[in-house]
Amino acid sequence: MPNLPASRTLLTGGLYALFFVTLASVCGQSPNAPSPSRTPPGLTLEDLVRISLEQNPALAQASVEIEIARGRAIQAGLYPNPRVSVVGEEMGGRDGPGGIITAPEINQEIVTAGKLRLSRAVADQEVDQAGLALTRQRYALLTIVRQGYFEILADQYRLEVLDELIKLATQSQDNAKKLLGLGEGAKPELLQFQIELNRLRAEQEGVERELDAAWRRLAAGIGAPDMPYTRLAGALDASVPEYDRERAQSYLLAIHPEVRIAQVGITRAQFAQRRAEVEPIPNVTVGAGYVRNNKDREDQWMFQVEVPVPLFNRNQGAIFAARAEVSRAVLEVDRARNELIRRLATAFGQYAAAKKRAERYRTSILPDARESHRLTLVGFRGGRLEYLQVLQAQRAVAEVNLEYIRTLADQWRAASDLAGLLLEDQWPPVPVQTLPVPARAR
Repeated sequence: MPNLPASRTLLTGGLYALFFVTLASVCGQSPNAPSPSRTPPGLTLEDLVRISLEQNPALAQASVEIEIARGRAIQAGLYPNPRVSVVGEEMGGRDGPGGIITAPEINQEIVTAGKLRLSRAVADQEVDQAGLALTRQRYALLTIVRQGYFEILADQYRLEVLDELIKLATQSQDNAKKLLGLGEGAKPELLQFQIELNRLRAEQEGVERELDAAWRRLAAGIGAPDMPYTRLAGALDASVPEYDRERAQSYLLAIHPEVRIAQVGITRAQFAQRRAEVEPIPNVTVGAGYVRNNKDREDQWMFQVEVPVPLFNRNQGAIFAARAEVSRAVLEVDRARNELIRRLATAFGQYAAAKKRAERYRTSILPDARESHRLTLVGFRGGRLEYLQVLQAQRAVAEVNLEYIRTLADQWRAASDLAGLLLEDQWPPVPVQTLPVPARAR
């Protein structure tokens, strides 16, 4: 091997170190990372889910909606109260001041045709819909938490990679400055180091802001907007759950709350239609009372029966509308199914694409980039290549590593969406092995 000038030797050593640190960082195994025994565990996905289920106001609000619906169901089936009245007539007549007094007069409306039972049935369906809406809200919340978790986890990994790259780029820049001062370096090489260092710092600042925004979104989503930033524990490169689109679609259409709410809506609309159809059947009001005729000094009894005659208003408009509501409820089931199929297709497409990209990065792109970088370093050490070519190869490795992290995050976000659609509680099904991610000063 030919002898190399001191500048090229130092540059080569720095580049080799930078290469191996970059490869270790993408897997969360930075040489400077504390061991698990010395690193306090961070928040896990299970921790975030537990906090969200305890504190999220939208979930609590959905629970309250069930109680509201229950109260309305109770009220819908209650019988009308009797009416008690006291009536005085002819109080100032010539025959005496006593007049005719009816006390008491009691009237009771008798509800016919099962109207109360039908009204209660309509309200009971609304209780069922409120319960299903709570389930829908719960899994929507889980999806928000899971996607936010993996977004933040990816940003943490990106920052760790960038931290190591910046450390090594700073060392390389310092070495280049020293060599330039000794007359062994060149100004263009120093400028290339400075450009690369500033580029990495700009990338780091951008990721830090993305991480801050992602944390604020997650904290607000789980219902704890003032929760301070805490690092998350987890691994992006764990095995992602497997999904089959056809089986997932069949299962989704059978159990998802959106479809079940729509199906209950048909039953509710049918009860409401029947309730509207019996409305013209008149209720009967009966009454009785004691009458004291002070003029004739007589005690008398009275009774009355009142029945409205459905001559003009036979509830025609309400019946017409109720029948249309049944048709709309039937169509709502189809609409809900179509919307779920659309959402599943979108989520599954993103999941499959991201999974394929991650696999391609893992098996082809990353190995090729690393091999290209290795060969470039060999050529640089042999004096056949300029440093600019080495720097370009190093930048390619770094960009591929960072893009691999983004791809893994996309894969987990899409899988989180699928898990929410399929109502998965214990997810991921295989616990994600946690790897320590060093805490950052914020």
